[in-house]
Amino acid sequence: MDHSYTPGLRVSDQAIVRCRRVLPLKGSVLVGEGDTVSHDEVVARTELPGDVTIVNAVGKLGIDPSELSEYLLKKEGDTVELDEVIAQTKPFISWFKQTLKSPITGTLESVSSVTGQLILRDSPRPVEVTAYVDGTVAEMLPGDGVEIETVGAFIQGIFGVGGEAWGPLIPAVDSPEDDLDPDRINEAMAGAVVIGGAMASSTALKKAISVGAAGVITGGIHDEDLRELLGYDLGVAITGNEEIGTTIVVTEGFGRIAMAHRTFDILQSCCGEKVASINGATQIRAGVLRPEIIVPDPDRQMLDHTEPAEIGGLEVGAPVRAIREPFFGWLGHVTSLPAELIDVDSEARVRVLEVEFDGGETAVVPRANIESVTE
Repeated sequence: MDHSYTPGLRVSDQAIVRCRRVLPLKGSVLVGEGDTVSHDEVVARTELPGDVTIVNAVGKLGIDPSELSEYLLKKEGDTVELDEVIAQTKPFISWFKQTLKSPITGTLESVSSVTGQLILRDSPRPVEVTAYVDGTVAEMLPGDGVEIETVGAFIQGIFGVGGEAWGPLIPAVDSPEDDLDPDRINEAMAGAVVIGGAMASSTALKKAISVGAAGVITGGIHDEDLRELLGYDLGVAITGNEEIGTTIVVTEGFGRIAMAHRTFDILQSCCGEKVASINGATQIRAGVLRPEIIVPDPDRQMLDHTEPAEIGGLEVGAPVRAIREPFFGWLGHVTSLPAELIDVDSEARVRVLEVEFDGGETAVVPRANIESVTE
């Protein structure tokens, strides 16, 4: 049987999902293996070292570096407060006294009798990692974090912006072919993840941000609307750090593209009391990272844990999605997998496959331009 490997894009109403929750530096893990955790529960904590401030003490006090220790009111390791006097001279006439105040709240980390400089460090910045999804701690990563396992709906999008967010799913359209217009968004969607259809305009996204929606899921988006929303063009770097007030997950591609019926139906079935966890982080090149929607279903936690099938390759009839122009975001299925190399427009000879897209159009597409859609 014809067969070829390709990266996969998962769309499932029931999947076993593992989320790795790791600290940027060694710290404390606050939960144990087997513990049940909620999406907003802090599972690990650490502290990032504060920024360093260098102070030219001898220049401000008018003394020799070798004399610095005589005039310090603090020693190495002591805490200091903003504007607290940390050194001063002792002249016979008080009018000539010079004082040195701390420019930060933090710690006096180092004193140099050679350069006459003080090194002050800001207070450590606490960093907390939440569980992100409702689930169970499946594996401990001592000092680093945990892996959390959950069972529920799992949908990978094709592109997104914004980081981790969560909230109940609320539909704003009646069908996957409908556009998400501003008048479909209201104050009741504050803190929720809004389900759109074929396209979300920049005005609709701005409305979602203004009402405080946690996220928006849409089939398509125009690149100019995204540029207007962000205020700049996105490059090839990873997304996910944008601070725009909401997380956006695009399930199909750029332009007006109806959301896949299966994706729309799964999202609709998850509306209600369930909390969806979403992340817009995307990286299309090396180290592929896809935006995701996870909707844990507590009622399914006791089902037999059979591992999800690995995505091993493509076969004739397999559902696929194009990931490059001119068919970017189009869904279809494989009709043929020629074994021979074919010349393409770039004058390269590559392996191709024949795809019949959902609209009925058939095209021969380089295999590197296609990814499988796992159901």
